Amino acid sequence: MSNFASNLLLAAIWAVFFGGFNWLTLGSGLIVGYFVLWMFQPLVGARSSYFLRVWYWIKLIVLFLYELIVSSFQVFWDVITPTHRARPAIIDVPLDVKTDAGILLVTNLISLTPGTLSIDVSEDRRTLTVHAMFADDPDAVRHALKSGMEKWVIDAVEEQT
Repeated sequence: MSNFASNLLLAAIWAVFFGGFNWLTLGSGLIVGYFVLWMFQPLVGARSSYFLRVWYWIKLIVLFLYELIVSSFQVFWDVITPTHRARPAIIDVPLDVKTDAGILLVTNLISLTPGTLSIDVSEDRRTLTVHAMFADDPDAVRHALKSGMEKWVIDAVEEQT
């Protein structure tokens, strides 16, 4: 049984033990189950990427929410002030993410962030075309997307080799 399935089973047992299937008991059951599986990992003898991936997903969610808040304030400030700092541009970003799920997640996260919009992915799936609202320096925008969202997605979605 995979670690994820074991974690879900432990969460369900936790919820039954506490007498209710609501988001609080299931969430706390997932957390407790994760740490139980992590502690028993040396006894089983098998190292799993599951434990590292959970942390990468948490990192992705937290850092995306941070980017969402910062960019929302940046766009809001540009809209309400009389001087506009927006210098829109269309930028091609080379993609390092390989899987379809990874490409989909990167493009959606970019489109969900205010001030950026994913326009197109090339036929060979190696280049993403992005419209950026604040593109004074296209290389800086490209670097921010590659070292930010794309790297977080690669860590969370793609297999570590």
